[in-house]
Amino acid sequence: MNKIKVVQYGCGKMSAYTMKYAIEQGMEIVGAIDINPNIIGKDIGDIIGTDKQNVQVTDVKNAEEMLKKVNPDICIVTTMSLMKDVKEALMLCAKLGINAITTCEEAFFSMNSSPTLTKEIDELAKKTNCTITGSGYQDAFWGNLITTIAGATHNITKIKGSSSYNVEDYGIALAQAHGAGLTLDEFDKKIASVDRMSDEERQKIIEEGNYQPSYMWNVNGWLCDKLKLKVKSQTQKCVPQTYKEDIYSSTLNMTVSKEMATGMSAIVTTTTEEGITIETECIGKVYAKEEFDSNKWTIYGEPDTNLVIDKPQTVELTCATVVNRIPDVLSANPGFIPTSQMGELKYRAN
Repeated sequence: MNKIKVVQYGCGKMSAYTMKYAIEQGMEIVGAIDINPNIIGKDIGDIIGTDKQNVQVTDVKNAEEMLKKVNPDICIVTTMSLMKDVKEALMLCAKLGINAITTCEEAFFSMNSSPTLTKEIDELAKKTNCTITGSGYQDAFWGNLITTIAGATHNITKIKGSSSYNVEDYGIALAQAHGAGLTLDEFDKKIASVDRMSDEERQKIIEEGNYQPSYMWNVNGWLCDKLKLKVKSQTQKCVPQTYKEDIYSSTLNMTVSKEMATGMSAIVTTTTEEGITIETECIGKVYAKEEFDSNKWTIYGEPDTNLVIDKPQTVELTCATVVNRIPDVLSANPGFIPTSQMGELKYRAN
């Protein structure tokens, strides 16, 4: 059986794990792409922390030429958090008929936040017979895990979830998207102000492709899609997080003072025609020494069920999820297909 050929698009912190896991699962890294001049030309073994792999990182300017040459089965895109920021990478894959899976959080269910761009990618991918999707930590811990518990519940009135993570682990783009390092006034103007609008105004911005969703905005859409619930309304509220003392952020390369935002809490509330409310919160911030990742969910109904996972290894779990999803992507229908339509997430022994 031929090895699955993979190209890594984005060679930052996450790529060290996605490439390592893909190789250990018997896949072959045939190319890598980045924009950082300090990384371009490096052997991917230097990034993974292994022996030389005889694959050098290609400048993003030459990405199309390289992709045509190596002709991968799939591209793993680990760059930014918003669809508009991964558009170039996903459109290139769709143009060339190359399957792609991305850790872009909005891509998890971008139909409800960036429908125009999602449709554009979907239509092109269908023409070239490839599949584009988003996956990662949320696929398991905010998605499949929750719908599985829902499947063991007789009657549901509400699903409530809260998850926290250290923005230091994911790079500067994610930290900035959470408002880390902003003054509280800057946070209010740049991030919180977006929530103070009517449903009609929000929908107009969404249609224009200018909405900036929190991660749970797309998670709630994914959960409704997976559970076959019809959305009546959805709102979002972003609240800055602070700490009692100054905290140094190596990712931002600055000291975040106690008067500044260390990150944010985003609360998304979804009501459905079936009478089930989904209320989810994600807390992303620069951690103090005593803080740690946690994932807490409650399904209210008959019966109530509580799920608490403390200190999950979020980065590793994100990357393992992406690699384990690759066979599903390769066998999925062409187009922009969310993992809510790909079946359950499975461990791949081989």
